[in-house]
Amino acid sequence: MEQKVLDKLTQLFRDYTGREADNREMLPHSGSYREYVRLTGGGFSAIGTWNADLKENRAFLSFSRHFHDRGIPVPAIYSVSDDQTCYLQEDLGSVTLFDFLSRIRINEGFSRTITDEYRKVLAVLPAIQVSAGKEIDYTVCYPRAAFDLQSMLWDLSYFKYYFLKLARIPFDEQLLEDDFQRFTAYLLSADSDYFMYRDFQSRNIMLKDGKVWFIDYQGGRKGALQYDLASLLYDGKADIPQAVREELFEFYLDELEKIIPVDRYEFMRFFKGFVLIRIMQAMGAYGFRGFYEKKEHFLKSIPFALDNLEAILRKLDLPVELPELTKVLHLVTQSAFLRSIGQKEHNLTVRITSFSYKKGLPADPSGNGGGFIFDCRAIHNPGKYTEYKILSGKDAPVIQFLEDKSEMPGFMKLVTSLVDQSVKKYIDRGFSHLAVSFGCTGGQHRSVYAAEKLAAHLKNNFPVNVVLTHREMENPV
Repeated sequence: MEQKVLDKLTQLFRDYTGREADNREMLPHSGSYREYVRLTGGGFSAIGTWNADLKENRAFLSFSRHFHDRGIPVPAIYSVSDDQTCYLQEDLGSVTLFDFLSRIRINEGFSRTITDEYRKVLAVLPAIQVSAGKEIDYTVCYPRAAFDLQSMLWDLSYFKYYFLKLARIPFDEQLLEDDFQRFTAYLLSADSDYFMYRDFQSRNIMLKDGKVWFIDYQGGRKGALQYDLASLLYDGKADIPQAVREELFEFYLDELEKIIPVDRYEFMRFFKGFVLIRIMQAMGAYGFRGFYEKKEHFLKSIPFALDNLEAILRKLDLPVELPELTKVLHLVTQSAFLRSIGQKEHNLTVRITSFSYKKGLPADPSGNGGGFIFDCRAIHNPGKYTEYKILSGKDAPVIQFLEDKSEMPGFMKLVTSLVDQSVKKYIDRGFSHLAVSFGCTGGQHRSVYAAEKLAAHLKNNFPVNVVLTHREMENPV
């Protein structure tokens, strides 16, 4: 922050409080070009903000006053400079929802403690979108007054040029553009007469005094309800487990129905489409900030976005045909280059392998030695039955068999208890590798299921890198 800007913010503090700012703490940059400083003096604290984009400032200040007057928990605006480039806002502390979940998750996993905070957030969201959104001044929205065709095409082009191109994902440009047109036409048929926060995610939600508070809504505009819910539940590095997403989705609809009637089936159909465009928008941002501007921390969100994309593609049933877009998105999830990005974020890598005892024990390429080898051969084997022989432990019929007709659930409960104990200790001690292997007769059904189950459990509950290998499926006899 330039000295003249800091002096201007300090003067705003002095004029508003009648006190000197004894301490000026520069705050880290987020994904924007705004700059922040925490000013404290005489027992009072405020956040000084500088932004050269006057239209963006106008939107933020207008929305802040509107929400604050209607009881929405947003920062109070204390003072604004004459040139509108600087303003003082309420200090909501330093704990974001993302900070909170990251800390709790280490010891508790994605526990009820975290879910309860998300419920607090979703209890307020309908009021922001519907109640407070009715009377908001949409003329101050920037850069668009609505999430309209132009806005959507901007996001999709952002994804195409700053993510697909830079990540070297091949596509037919004309076919992709044709799909973009069909996709946006479908999304635009959703009811969109509501306030859309635009960047509704865990880093834009503060926790203070047992309450949730909302920041960074300057990109708000008129739009569909589904977009903000998609932004929160498919928030990259928050990495919310799918079962929790489904629970929170239903909770949100319960809260929304207290204000307006909801067709849940229709809401869900559109929701999947808005999840898709939100993920693509986020990937465009990761590509621009990471690949283009060389800001490495944005690249670390890519593996999480890939997991989210993979999850939504498995259940995608839009009423429009998008062949080129669907093909491209599958290529994105399968990219070894993209999967490798960000893997050094956590110190501990857990290598999980399924294998066949007939072909010997798996090697540990880390050189660390040790770890766990679990024998699945005492578990009722679906591979004995004709209908399951050509399937694997990743297929739904086999999964149902093992969960309903075998000893697998009790076995996995004991396995996760043992592995969790080691993972916690390895994290505390700064270890870098842990190997966990599951063996069965053919390395196709029981061991594959167990490896998949443990990998999902660790990803959802610990800040670790998980490397999953199905040895016999990748190297069939």
